[in-house]
Amino acid sequence: MAGTGAEGSQFDARQFDAKMNELLTADGQDFFTSYDEVYESFDSMGLQENLLRGIYAYGFEKPSAIQQRGIVPFCKGLDVIQQAQSGTGKTATFCSGILQQLDYGLVECQALVLAPTRELAQQIEKVMRALGDYLGVKVHACVGGTSVREDQRILSSGVHVVVGTPGRVFDMLRRQSLRPDYIKMFVLDEADEMLSRGFKDQIYDIFQLLPSKVQVGVFSATMPPEALEITRKFMNKPVRILVKRDELTLEGIKQFYVNVDKEEWKLETLCDLYETLAITQSVIFVNTRRKVDWLTDKMRGRDHTVSATHGDMDQNTRDIIMREFRSGSSRVLITTDLLARGIDVQQVSLVINYDLPTQPENYLHRIGRSGRFGRKGVAINFVTRDDERMLFDIQKFYNVVVEELPANVADLL
Repeated sequence: MAGTGAEGSQFDARQFDAKMNELLTADGQDFFTSYDEVYESFDSMGLQENLLRGIYAYGFEKPSAIQQRGIVPFCKGLDVIQQAQSGTGKTATFCSGILQQLDYGLVECQALVLAPTRELAQQIEKVMRALGDYLGVKVHACVGGTSVREDQRILSSGVHVVVGTPGRVFDMLRRQSLRPDYIKMFVLDEADEMLSRGFKDQIYDIFQLLPSKVQVGVFSATMPPEALEITRKFMNKPVRILVKRDELTLEGIKQFYVNVDKEEWKLETLCDLYETLAITQSVIFVNTRRKVDWLTDKMRGRDHTVSATHGDMDQNTRDIIMREFRSGSSRVLITTDLLARGIDVQQVSLVINYDLPTQPENYLHRIGRSGRFGRKGVAINFVTRDDERMLFDIQKFYNVVVEELPANVADLL
């Protein structure tokens, strides 16, 4: 069928859907069942106390959409296919599922996670370690470009979880430095990326070496036919969890960053901006409730008028504070992500991310409202060295360019 590019792609999409349906209904039975149970809080998921402690200490307050749906079926030992854009909290979803099911008395590799790049594998290792902090989890990242001898040494001393790239992991299995006998969970993160990088054969080879009853989780933004093929070959009655992209938009919102070398310097930077903040109504986001209280105290200590709200306050108090803010009697509001979705104040034209969000999807919820109803908005992100990766992810995720803040910020509002 000839024609415009758009028609061409529609045609492909139809072909793809047909292929997908054929795969799904092969053998006359549905291959996936969908899983729709939603857990509004981490507390309601039946997780162990020490895992919850790790989740909250990491700064999570409320599960993201994929976490609300994805953690529990994984914890139940089901094979899962979870589809959501990168940055929506998939990592913490499977890390929690793995940490919940490990036998900590047995220092053998019980979970294997594969990722397409070294950086991502190391990032997953960090999250796994942080969430499992109170559980005493032993995690090791097996990635190329590092010492094979060192990998062998760490693996022989015993770990619970291995996160790695396919090449190095396969190498460790082949050398028998990584023993597969106790592996009961296997996760492919960014499966679409992994398959497009040509790791398919290695992933198949690794699968062949794992125990036959292994639980499989596939996490992916898209499900190309190769990914479906993998899921068909290796998964047993998987449930599929699909989280759609948000409809909010960043159009008309100018986005800037300010390089703040050290966390300690953010406060000065904010105070320098205060006069500008108070011209208009602005919201300042931080990542934890404790920090809301801390920053509020610091700002008031310097005679700046600010309001604050977070999830520990009872609804009544929050309502009063929001009323004051809406009426304009207070012009600067300090808050956490938990409330990002509920702040619907017409006049907000400036949002400051004092802390960058822990998940790119929350960036949209924070600033996607500042320029609501066709008015322009400005977002300013404070970026320390540690945040550079997240800023990069945000730009990639939303396909936006965030520029350095110019001196004439007041003129933009």
